[in-house]
Formats: sequence, structure tokens, C-alpha cells
Amino acid sequence: MPPAEARNLFQSERADLAEFGMHLDHVEAYATTGIRRDYTIAMDALPALQTAPTSAIPAMLTTTIDPNVIRVRFTPTKAAQIFGEQKQGDWLQDTAMFPVVEHTGETSAYGDYANNGTVGVNMNWPQRQQFLYQTISEYGEREMGRAGLAGINLVAEKDEAAATVMGRFENTIYFVGVAGLQNYGILNDPALPPATTPATKAAGGTTWQTPGGSPNATANEVYNDAMALFALLVAQTGGMVNAEDQLVLTMSPGSKVSLGYINQFNLKVRDALAAEFPNLEVIDAVQYGRQTATNPQGIAAGNMMQLIAKTVDGQPTGYCAYSEKMRSHNLVTEMSSYKKKWSGGAWGAVIRLPYAVATMVGI
Repeated sequence: MPPAEARNLFQSERADLAEFGMHLDHVEAYATTGIRRDYTIAMDALPALQTAPTSAIPAMLTTTIDPNVIRVRFTPTKAAQIFGEQKQGDWLQDTAMFPVVEHTGETSAYGDYANNGTVGVNMNWPQRQQFLYQTISEYGEREMGRAGLAGINLVAEKDEAAATVMGRFENTIYFVGVAGLQNYGILNDPALPPATTPATKAAGGTTWQTPGGSPNATANEVYNDAMALFALLVAQTGGMVNAEDQLVLTMSPGSKVSLGYINQFNLKVRDALAAEFPNLEVIDAVQYGRQTATNPQGIAAGNMMQLIAKTVDGQPTGYCAYSEKMRSHNLVTEMSSYKKKWSGGAWGAVIRLPYAVATMVGI
């Protein structure tokens, strides 16, 4: 068969071949009888290629997938570390009451027939309202299978995502509560005493650092601000707190850098604080930082610092309260997919002794 006839024959049968599933878009002609029986030449030595010219292989054959999955990390959740955490009630309750008892009374001069003097008890019942929240994980059969091709357990990852999302939301409630409810946080409980301001620095302003992160305060000035905050705490508690008590100093990670400033005697601020307060714990959280586009959870008025006495006269200052950490609801099976609801509940930060928290804004 001449080459021209072989070409024409293939072109006339191209549609029939396609109908049977043979799509040979890059083939131009059948190999002629002479070529098929001529063993002195190879097919790649034909005068004209019958397939698209290429010397490559599929890219997938030269690609490898690292079996170690890299997970995006988020800023740490620190609220429970600052105040501790405690379960309160369950998801069926809407309101929690906390009894407060104050002793009252008076004395008088003694007399055999005198009936003067009396004692009493005044009771208050401050309340907190619970906020229940939820999230839903969904996954399809094909979606799970395709993720498995890449070595990713989609169901386990989505379960972990649910735990991450709920844990971070719970942390937010612990810090700032929920608007519209009697549910407050460590930073905005209305019962907290007013915040104080730092001293003016020699370099100007009250902040420890410039907007660029350079020192704006000396080591002594940073230390003096911390001591002023402790003096405020002592005044608020009526002298029931001393330097040997268990204290928690909270601030932003950026402000914590300033504790590394060194004075003229080669003494760091953190070392000076440790010497003065042997039971002091310093905890940093981004929520104490200045509010910016990259830190929307920050404080609009500027960097904040709190000094918290863990206990006063044997009574705990407060705790972060939850009703349900994570409740797993029924797995719902659809035609070719699955979904599950997860729920939790939180009461915010229950600050039992607001006067045991001293606050400074603008460091």
C-alpha cells in the first residue's frame, strides 16, 4: 500500500476508531506493508513521525511526596495556663451562680444587763451565663480516598481541626468573654479594678519599646513599672499579698523581650524580679499585645500587663470555667459522605477575687 493510500485509509477510519474508544489524535497514517516488513529500519527512523515529537516522561514519575506532613502552627492558647481551668455544670445549664458571703456586725461596751452588739451575714449571688458553640466536620468517600493517595488521613485531620478550632475559640472566651451575655474574660471583667499607667520614660512616652521594637525604656524603668504594679496589687488587697506569695505576671511576647534588658550592673530585669518575687511566674500571651492588623485580638489602648495573686488568704483568685470541652455528636451517614457535629460550652473567666488582679496599660 502506497504511503498516500495508507494516510487516506487512516483518515477515513479515524471516526470509526474514535467510536470504539481509540482516540489517536497524533497519528496521521497506517504503517505501510513495506515498512512493517522492512526490519532494517526502526520505527523511530521513519522519514516522518506518526506521533507528537517528545523526549519527556510524565512529571509524576519524577516527583516524590515527603511522608512527613507539615502542619501550620498557631499562636499558643495561654488563658488556662494563666488562671487554671475547672469544669462547671454541664451543657444543660444556662446560668451559674457563685455565692459570696460577707460577715457583718458590731461590738459594744460590756454590761451585765446590756443587749448591745450584733453579727450578721450578707449574701450575694453573682452570675455567669454559658455560651454553647459548635462546629461540623464533613468528608466524602472520594475525598477521603484521594487524600489517602497523598498519605493523608483526612478523617483524623478533620477531627484534629475540630479540636483546634474549638480550643482556640474557648481560649478567646476565657480572655474576652461573649458580648451580650454575663460572660466575661480575664481582660474585660467589669469587676476588675481600673488599670494604671506606666511611668513616663526618659526617652519619652510610657512604652518599653518603640514601634520598631527597639528599647524605649531602660532596665531600671521596666523594673520600676513592675514594682509599681505590685504596689498597686498590695494596695488593692489591703496588704494581704506579699512578695513571697505565688504571683503570675502576664504580658505580650513582645513586652516579655524587655525583661532581658540589662542595667549598669549587668543585671537583667527578669533576674531582678526573680530575686524580689521568688514565686513569680511570667506568662506571655498575644492577647496582651497592642491591637494591630496582625493582632486583632490585642488591646486597643496599648500593651497590657497584669499581676495576679493566685490565692488570697487561702482562696483562689479565679479560674477559667467550661461546661463541655468537646462533645462528639452522632455520625450522620449520607449517600456517599459523612458529617459530625462537635460542641462545647464555656462560662468565661470566673474571677472570684477581682481585687487580686492589678492591671497596667501602655507599657
